[in-house]
Amino acid sequence: MTEVYLVEPSKEMEEQAMNYRSEYLQQGEKRINGSMGLIYYDSYDQWLERVVLARTQEKSAVEVPATTYFTVRKSDNKIVGTVQLRHELNDDLRKRGGHIGYGIAPSERGKGYGTMQLSLVLEKARQLGISHVMISCDRTNFASASVAIKNGGKLEWDGYDEEDGFIRIYWIELG
Repeated sequence: MTEVYLVEPSKEMEEQAMNYRSEYLQQGEKRINGSMGLIYYDSYDQWLERVVLARTQEKSAVEVPATTYFTVRKSDNKIVGTVQLRHELNDDLRKRGGHIGYGIAPSERGKGYGTMQLSLVLEKARQLGISHVMISCDRTNFASASVAIKNGGKLEWDGYDEEDGFIRIYWIELG
């Protein structure tokens, strides 16, 4: 399997990032999980500014510091995924969002990149001193649930949330 690595977004990655975004739009998808809303930005510079500001609690859209990463395939330097690590949880994130959100490009799904991506970001969480990580996903998103489980996720809750519908919450102990 081809290896991947995580990298924080930079101006140098603009063309790759906008190609990644375009793939979602061409598939008719309305979200890019783990991307800090990249799909909503026609301007890469405006999105990048938001990503940089989100590293501090005061400027983060989720009101906690968050780091967004691109997952890049080593063989051709293609962005295959996005992942966001929230450095802590507030009340809202404890109910439905969790520490980590992630997505894989439509053309790259089912190839194991999600599992590798989550494994890499869990190491980033360890470096921040996070001892257990919460991940939530839609009840019907079997791929996301599988990624969490393959990385040690234990199902804690499966139920209905008024804002997100039927979701599952997994916890991963980092030890």
